[in-house]
Amino acid sequence: MSTFITPEQFASTNKAGIETLLTLANAAFASAERLAALNLNTARSILEDGVANTKALLGAKDVQELVSLQAALAQPIVEKAVAYARSVYEITSQSQEEVSKVMESQVAELNKGVASALDNAAKSAPAGSDVAVAAVKSAIAAANSAYDNMSKAAKQVAEIAEANVAAATNATVKAVSSGAKAAAKKAA
Repeated sequence: MSTFITPEQFASTNKAGIETLLTLANAAFASAERLAALNLNTARSILEDGVANTKALLGAKDVQELVSLQAALAQPIVEKAVAYARSVYEITSQSQEEVSKVMESQVAELNKGVASALDNAAKSAPAGSDVAVAAVKSAIAAANSAYDNMSKAAKQVAEIAEANVAAATNATVKAVSSGAKAAAKKAA
């Protein structure tokens, strides 16, 4: 039994590495495209809304109408800003999730390769090396367990962050809505 890597194994490993890099690159480009489209659409919307809002404000007949218009125009602006922030968060979260899936897959493949190499080495190892092989397998199992725990903790933190972002954005929209209603009542 040989513990050397064959040319086929080397080529297979290289091919898998290139496919992983392409997957990561495609995910990065897809996220960049989505962010660019979001930014362009947001810029266009801001420009159009700015022109419409300026025309509305310039058409106010008195101070009360001006204050009322300002209050009424504030809420949609905040809602759009919150929607933009949610969209950016969603895009980055999805991108991070895709990268995590690829990395988890790579860790699983690496573990398989290490386990296979360890088994092959154990077959040709001198007598009495069972303890050393068992210790290495135990260390690998402990490292995998730690990695799994860290992955689970990271996912929980991401879920908590997502819930907090949602709560904060909803609170912001409600606060602006209440403020706009109060300002409109004062102007009336």
